[in-house]
Amino acid sequence: MTFLKQIFMCVCGLSFGFLASAGVFTVLVSVGLIPRFAGKMHVAKKIFVLEEAVVLGTLVGGFFSVFSDWWQIGAFVSETQLFGSHTDGIWKVIGTLFLIAFGVFAGMFVGCLAFAIAEMLDSIPIFARRIGFRHGLGVAVTAAACGKLVGSLIYFAKGIFLTGL
Repeated sequence: MTFLKQIFMCVCGLSFGFLASAGVFTVLVSVGLIPRFAGKMHVAKKIFVLEEAVVLGTLVGGFFSVFSDWWQIGAFVSETQLFGSHTDGIWKVIGTLFLIAFGVFAGMFVGCLAFAIAEMLDSIPIFARRIGFRHGLGVAVTAAACGKLVGSLIYFAKGIFLTGL
């Protein structure tokens, strides 16, 4: 019974991971973020490389998130005293510089994504008129927002974020 439970959990975990990543990439594709980046950087001929960089970044971020115990570089540096007696000071400087660089790039990405989504939101009323969805658009958006609200309230009220269950 335990083996079947493990197989079931493996299949569910992989399926949910694929669904979540498909949702992220769908948003990126639907707002046209990658072509917009390529146009702004004038590298339209290398859009495939840009797309692969986004996929690679997502995969590496996922591995860092899931297998966080394997990526404890700071603990390794501190234990081995990689830089001699000045290891802690040097490592703090390196860590701070890394966090600054990560913050700048993450902020640029989130800003570009927000602007792209804002531009996409302008097209929702046009799309709704073209498909004849005249009544109920407000209800659909409100229902989606309420669903997200209820889900987040359950997530935090039950303390799911503490256990991961």
